[in-house]
Order: sequence, then C-alpha cells, then structure tokens
Amino acid sequence: MATSLADILDNFVKNHDNRQLLVLPLAILAVSLLILLVSFVNSGSPVILGMDFQGGTQISIETADSPAVLEKMYSSYPLTDIRQAGSRVIMQFGVMDNDQQQQLETDVTGHYSNVQIQHIGPTYGKNLQIQAIQAICISFIGMSIVVFLIFRTLIPSLAVILSAFSDIIIAAAFMRVAGIELSLGTLAALLMLIGYSVDSDILLTNRVIKRRGTVDEKVSRAMHTGITMTTTTLAALAVMYLVSTFSYLVIPSFTQITLLSQISIVLIAGLFADMMNTWLLNTGILRWYVMKPEFRGRYNR
Repeated sequence: MATSLADILDNFVKNHDNRQLLVLPLAILAVSLLILLVSFVNSGSPVILGMDFQGGTQISIETADSPAVLEKMYSSYPLTDIRQAGSRVIMQFGVMDNDQQQQLETDVTGHYSNVQIQHIGPTYGKNLQIQAIQAICISFIGMSIVVFLIFRTLIPSLAVILSAFSDIIIAAAFMRVAGIELSLGTLAALLMLIGYSVDSDILLTNRVIKRRGTVDEKVSRAMHTGITMTTTTLAALAVMYLVSTFSYLVIPSFTQITLLSQISIVLIAGLFADMMNTWLLNTGILRWYVMKPEFRGRYNR
C-alpha cells in the first residue's frame, strides 16, 4: 500500500509544475484559517475548549441508568457532555457558581453511590490556556532555530516551517469541524504533529539539497522513504483509534477511552495533512528554488 501510494504521488508530482503543486495545500490552508477565524469571532476561541481550559465539573457515576435518563434528570444544570463508559456514565458540566456547584454535588451523591467528582476552576483553565499558547510558540521557535541551523538557507528553511504551520492549522480546523475539544491530550497531539512534520520535511530537504542526482530522482527517493514512514505510523494510529473507540462493542467489559480516541484521530488528520504539505507544498517550493538558474548546477547533478 505504501509503495503504490508513493508511486501515485510521485507520478502526480512529476506531471505537474510547481504552481500546480502549491494550489491544493494553500487552498486548504486558507479554508482552515477561515474556519478558525469564524470560530474565534463567534465564540472567542478558534477551537472548542475542553474542561481543562475553560473550567467545569466532571462527574463519573456507576449506574444502570442510560445517558438519556441522566441528561433529562440534570437538564437544569449546564450539562455540556454525557457519555457511557462501560458500567459508568461520565457527565461534564460548564462553569457554575458555588451554590449551583454544591447543589449539583448534593443531588448526585444523594441519588448514586461510587461517585467521582473532578472540578476545575475557570481561573486555572485560563492559566492553562496561556501555558498552551506558550508551549506552541516555544515549540515553533525552537523548531525554527534548529531548521535554520541545519540548512543555513532561507527558502528551504521557511518551506519546512510553513509546512509545519499548515499541519497544525489544518489539524486545529479539523478539530473545530469534528467537534473535538482542545484538552491537554489533544494539545499534546498538536505538539507531536510539529515533530512528525519536521521529520518528513527535513528528510525531503536534506535529500534535495545535500544528495547527488537530478531533482526528480532525489524527490522520488525521499518520497518513497517518507511515505513508508508515514503510512506505518498511520496504521498504528488507526489501530489505536479503533481499539480506544469501538472495542467495547466487541468486548462489553472494555470501556471507551475518549482521550486516546481523540489523540489518535487528531494525529491521523494531521498526518494526512503532512503528506500533502510535504510532498506537494514543500516539494513545489524546493523544486522551484533549486531549479533557479543560479542554483541549477549546484543541486541538479
């Protein structure tokens, strides 16, 4: 599968000029930015903030009552999510004042035993938002410095950074459209995408700039190696998504692991974006750069 996909993509790249390669990834990047901008204007955040970042209460109870029954029972509270997890039902509520918070806990503990309650205050959530932004910015700055130190050339380095930026933006837009909340887990997935993106982009850039051969030959060899790496990772993530999301349907004693399910699906979306950005966007920029008259003899030999 990896070889056939690489062959199809290789033929596509060889049969299209540099401008044609840039159209699709730049169009998808523009649409993704528009989605995040509209979300920010409408809700004050480009993505849906989970309980970790906006505060709230999560209550887990062991009960035979269905989520629909519980949703009706606690409809007077700001219920934001309710799901079955094996023999337990997990409910998430938005931010409440102290009186409403205490009333909710009293109602739940009065009806059910074996109750687990987790509360995150809005102030702590705001602090986590700031830390999340700082983590992404520091990661990008660190990645940019390393890339410039490796290649010491402006255009190839900027192409790597643009590809990584596009991966994150497309993955974030996918989260917004799919209704996936930004949690500590999905934030970690977005940060991991920076590493995955830089890995494939550095592979391509290093082959094109530092190896011998024609540009098409070097891109083709890098593509076959990179696609094999990415599809291997995608296969592992697909298994993780299926097991964490649907295993309870086959084995009732298992529970849905929402965090792993969300991490894996965000990484899958990001890696598909990375294949497009690396082998279309980055390849188009690199091929244009090394085929400029002043560089043609240096890189195409």
